[in-house]
Amino acid sequence: MKTCIACGMPMEDISDFAANDPSKDYCVHCSRPDGEMQSFEEKEENLTKFIVMTQGFDESVARKIAEDMMRKLPAWKKYFD
Repeated sequence: MKTCIACGMPMEDISDFAANDPSKDYCVHCSRPDGEMQSFEEKEENLTKFIVMTQGFDESVARKIAEDMMRKLPAWKKYFD
């Protein structure tokens, strides 16, 4: 089982992978419609919105949570060095 390098989601089924491509290291939730990985800014914005929607945090708190999560993931390491 692979884990998404951009959000940490376990990718078990082919539908979990970007563009249904198991050679990709990122999941369907971290890809654009063309199958390419979202940029740092896109992922940060989408993750912030997801946290607000699912957990009810204020946007500024949700952004901090998103950044703390992203800091630990391989895809975003260079943004926090």
